[in-house]
Amino acid sequence: MSNVIIREVQAKDNQAIKDLVINTLAEFGAKGPGFASSDEELQDMYSAYLAKDKCFYVIEKEGVVLGAGGVAPLDGEEKSGICELRKMYFDPKLRGYGLGKKLINKCIDKAREIGFHAMYLETIPEMTVAQTLYKSRGFEYLDCSKGNTCHSACQIFMQKVLTHG
Repeated sequence: MSNVIIREVQAKDNQAIKDLVINTLAEFGAKGPGFASSDEELQDMYSAYLAKDKCFYVIEKEGVVLGAGGVAPLDGEEKSGICELRKMYFDPKLRGYGLGKKLINKCIDKAREIGFHAMYLETIPEMTVAQTLYKSRGFEYLDCSKGNTCHSACQIFMQKVLTHG
């Protein structure tokens, strides 16, 4: 796919990210509390990711945000060295072009650069393509959740050990 860039979030992206998260989750039947669509940070993603131990990216095509994902310390385990892959969502028009792999690799590299030793994520059973991507990047299933993400409706938990090299 041409004319696509991956860049760090800007203030002007806030509404587009919020819409992307809500619409993608709704596409998979994930509505209401307990999902990322209820997270307070969705009100201002730019400001939420200004800290040095956080980073959030958008995928933009011709000025339109069609994908997103980022890294932040795992809520409730901020001192553990575990980060969370947060809000990695793609508009249907962006899927199937290998951009998920590019974005997750960028997030993994950034997590290593920050100094995290593991990356955690939560998802739902319906997001099977996403799980295939996560497994291809070295994520393994966990039996239970970690931290305090407030995503009580998520049923799939995965983690990747980040080797530094």
